[in-house]
Amino acid sequence: MPALNITFSDEEMEQLRSATPAGTSLKTFVHDAALVEIHRAKVAKAAAEVGRISAGLAKRLAEK
Repeated sequence: MPALNITFSDEEMEQLRSATPAGTSLKTFVHDAALVEIHRAKVAKAAAEVGRISAGLAKRLAEK
């Protein structure tokens, strides 16, 4: 299975540990956070595309 070795400063590691919910491993927390960011970026990109595509329709609807 592919893996990623990421370096964090001592301060960053402490922030990660502090933010990790009880009962969740640091590895799971960081893994899930990365996937959430990927999903967020995809949704933002899709929303921008929908806005771009529907701009003409919104303008026509506003004129009625």
